[in-house]
Parts: sequence; C-alpha cells; structure tokens
Amino acid sequence: MFLLLLAHILQSPLLAVQSCPALCACTYGNVGAAELRLVQCSDPGISAVPVNVPADTVKLRLEKTFISKVPRAAFYNLSELRFLWLTYNSITSIHPSSFVNLKALRELRLDGNLLSSFPWEGLRDMPRLQTLGLHNNRLSSLPAHAAVFLPNITYLDLSSNRLTLLPGELLELWFPLRGQQEGTEQRRILGLHDNPWLCDCQISMVMSLSMSMGSPIVLMDQLLICRRSLEQTGILMTEADLSLCMRPSVQPAATRVISPLGSNVILRCDATGYPTPTLIWIKTTAYTDCCRQEIPEDSDQLPRNLESFMQESPRVGVRWSIITLNGLSYKDAGEYRCQARNMAGISEAPIKLKVVGISTLSRLPKKKKKKKKKSRKISTNSSLNNKKTNLNTVQTNAPSVKENQILQNITAPSINKTRMAPTLSPKVYKYIKRRKMNLPDAKTSTSVKSPNEPPKNSTTVLLSKTVV
Repeated sequence: MFLLLLAHILQSPLLAVQSCPALCACTYGNVGAAELRLVQCSDPGISAVPVNVPADTVKLRLEKTFISKVPRAAFYNLSELRFLWLTYNSITSIHPSSFVNLKALRELRLDGNLLSSFPWEGLRDMPRLQTLGLHNNRLSSLPAHAAVFLPNITYLDLSSNRLTLLPGELLELWFPLRGQQEGTEQRRILGLHDNPWLCDCQISMVMSLSMSMGSPIVLMDQLLICRRSLEQTGILMTEADLSLCMRPSVQPAATRVISPLGSNVILRCDATGYPTPTLIWIKTTAYTDCCRQEIPEDSDQLPRNLESFMQESPRVGVRWSIITLNGLSYKDAGEYRCQARNMAGISEAPIKLKVVGISTLSRLPKKKKKKKKKSRKISTNSSLNNKKTNLNTVQTNAPSVKENQILQNITAPSINKTRMAPTLSPKVYKYIKRRKMNLPDAKTSTSVKSPNEPPKNSTTVLLSKTVV
C-alpha cells in the first residue's frame, strides 16, 4: 500500500507535465533535433486562461475565446514559453504582473482584442521579447514612459487603433541622433497605419525619416493619413503642411561667468523648438591659465555629459534647464555647453566659467594687518611720548647757556683759592656746588629754559653781592 502511494506521488508531476487542458490541443513540433510542445486553445467555451498548461510548453495559442481578463502571474509556471498568442479574444484588461517569469518569451501577440490601454511596465518581465503585436485594439494614447520598456522590440504593430499623437521619447528611441546610439544600430519594423493621426511634426518626421536611405525604421504601410483637427477629414501625409517642425534654438543666460574660489554658481539656458527640445549639459574643455598646478593631470576625460541638472517645460515648444555648481574649485573652470535636440535637429550654446583665486577667507589677514598697523602706530606714538618726557626731564635738569657761563665764571675763582675763596659765603658755595653736580656735558646742553632756573635779576644781584 505504501509503495502504491509513493508511486502515485512520483507520477503526479509527470502527469501535470504531460496532461493537456480541457478544450485544448497539445502537440509536438520538431525544431531541429528537439521536440517542442505546442498548446492551442480555440474553443469559444473557454472564458479564462487555463491553469494546467504543461510546464514544458514552448508555444501557447489562446485564440477566438471569451477570455476577457489576464490575471496576475497567469503564466508563471511556463518558464520555457517562447511564443504567446492571445489573439482575437475579448480581452479588455491585462494586469501589470501577468507576464511574470516569462524570461524566455520572444513573441507576444494581442491582436484583435478590446484593449484601451496596455501595461508597458510589464515588458520588463520579458527581457528577451522582440515582437509585440497590438493590431486592431482600442488604444487611444501612447505614454511617454513606454519608450523605456521598448529598446529591445524590433517588431511593433500599433496599426488599426485610435492613436492621434506619438510622444517625442519614442522618436528619440527609433531615430537616435549621432553619437547617441549604443552599439550596432538595429532596424525596427513599425505598423502605424489606420490611426487617426494629427498632422504634427512627430508623425511627419517618422514618415520622412523612414523613407530616407539607410533608415533604422521600416513602415509596414507608408500611406499614413493625418488630420489637422479631430473634426476634419484625413489627408495623406505627403500633402500635409510640415512647417510646424522647427529646429531648436538655445539662448544661455550668460556666455561668460567669473566667480571666486569656493562660491556657488548657477548656469542656465533656454531653448525653443518644435517638437519641444530636450536639454543636456556637456563639459567640453577645462582651461587652467591661472592655476595649472592646482589641477591634477589625471583629471576626468572631456568632453563628458553632466547628470546633476534639472529642466522643465512651461509650455509646448519651450524648455529651460539649470545646473548648479557648489563650492567652486579650479577643476570646475572651463567651457560648458547647453545642448538642445529634437527630431528637427540639434543646436548648442557655450558658457565659459572662470574661477579666480579670491575667496572670503583671504580677506581676514588684511584686517589683522590693519590692526597691526594701528598697534605699530600706538607703539610709535608711545615711544615718541616717552622720548618727549625723557627730553623734558633732561631739559628740566639741564641749565641754560647763560647760566653755564655764569657758573664757569664762578668756578674759576673757586679753583684759585688765593683770590675768591675768602670772599664766598656759605650759601653761595652750596649753590655753586649743587649746580656743579647737575651740570651736564656740552653735548647734552640745550637752550631750553628749565622750570627750576632762578630769574636773571636774582642771579645778577646775588653775583654782584658776591663780587663786592
């Protein structure tokens, strides 16, 4: 009994792999030496996606059924699936995660359904997808972010829908400008016919570029019809007036900018054109006239695209962009180019930035020098005042010239003891002695009067008394 149960458990996965869903046909097809399982479900009684499709299925066709929704992870067990056809059903909605784990899928066809929108972000779950068929649905618009998920799609059929406008991002994907494409350029097949296109620059550029020699785009049907408004009848694209297409024009806020070291700078440019141009910033050269020693030789390779910038389009045909450079260094000096591009052409404008070696920090030593000068002035003034006070003290102690002459006349008799000594009184003798002690050298004598000098009249009277 236990052996029978074990055998049943082991055989259940095999049965799941080899079993075929009800109302479906499962066959094998030979591709080279390998046998591939094919499952086709075309019965009108099917109203939901079968859940018991064999895991080794390579091609699954659900056609002409009443399936209206594709749920989340509807094909999760089919990791080997390469072709998925969900054509001519009644599908109105697809969950964004419906195609999870379909890493080997190459072809997805949803023609002949009732889709008014498509989950473009769901394409990231199918990295190898190359063919996408959305013919004969009810799509009325293409979002700009669809271009992000379509780089690997080489066959895209959008014919027989209700599309009126093509976003510029799709045109940039399909017609890359020179220097923008990565690797080898691959050709794409587009189906855009049988849509009520408006006669604008985007659709006309697709028409004209697809007919040029070596175009990366091949149209399934080149007879595109557009209308000037939704109320008017359509006309052939070749007869439409294409004067709306305008090559972009770039106007920078300033062509030369000089800023000190360490400051912040904002560079701005405005662009006009139709379709509305996109802007990018490129640093082309770095000139180092003033400070070549400040920039290392192994600096970044130029030219290079700058990433940290912002741009905005206030209205159709106009776009502005700014780039902020904080804490300028000598590496930031050089030439910057604001480049605008659209399907009508490309243009750019240069902006030269010069960084000078003047910063706010270099002003601080100047203030200190001024303070030093003031201190020097104060010290010199104090020294001069000290000198003046010293001179005053010298001058107050020094006798005048006339007084020196009188003292010399008096001292001479004092030396000759025989003539003058007996006639000098004690008071006069003390006075002469005191003056001799304060008598300076001839070199330090000045003509400035001393405040302690006695009046001339008193000295003459005194001397006259001593002589007598």
